[in-house]
Amino acid sequence: MERLDKILSNLGYGTRKEVKVMVKNGWVEVNGVTAKKSDMKIDTDNDIVVVDGEEINYREFVYIMMNKPAGYISATFDNYQDTVVDILDPELQAFEPFPVGRLDKDTVGLLLLTNDGKLNHRLISPKHHVDKVYFAEIDKSVNESDIRAFEAGITLEDGYECMPGKLEILSSDEHGAEVMVTIQEGKFHQVKRMFKTRGKEVVFLKRVEFGGLKLDETLPEGDYRELSNEELKVLRGEA
Repeated sequence: MERLDKILSNLGYGTRKEVKVMVKNGWVEVNGVTAKKSDMKIDTDNDIVVVDGEEINYREFVYIMMNKPAGYISATFDNYQDTVVDILDPELQAFEPFPVGRLDKDTVGLLLLTNDGKLNHRLISPKHHVDKVYFAEIDKSVNESDIRAFEAGITLEDGYECMPGKLEILSSDEHGAEVMVTIQEGKFHQVKRMFKTRGKEVVFLKRVEFGGLKLDETLPEGDYRELSNEELKVLRGEA
């Protein structure tokens, strides 16, 4: 059961105050009867809500894939910096989605946003061992000793011992390297700090996969779309 004003607000019909005015003016019907109170409880599976003659299609959760651009922080609100939520259209912002985990401000690529707390917990809880895969450009060559160090578990400069990770070398020479990195944690600047312990610097970082979900490469940086049912099954471990 959900409040009528919350449902209509989430669907972009206005603020709860504005919805209250709509109800007062008789523009909202529930099961063929004019609604009297904006805070009345609605059975979202069975009740039929009509606004100004149009039946609404209610949903509780939203699931969004974003190809995050550089320059945005993974947060819902900030007084000084642009957030990934600022990129979304108002009708999606109304659902109050939040980023699942985070990508650093200058990191691009796959970012999930949802208001489904249960799914969020499954994806970010260390006990579920969810893979996060990154493409990275490194300023120096990368070799087999780096691969073994990642497999053993890197110890960061603050003493934190990372879980074993996977490092795959795509190309490497005296000018630098391109690699794929798979980790199951999300510590602050983790990939960059892991390479820093090896005396190397990450000059570009892009997340390409998260929890088995691959970034839609047709999605331009700064753009987003809602997940398909099949993609959602992958994240839930049902595929």
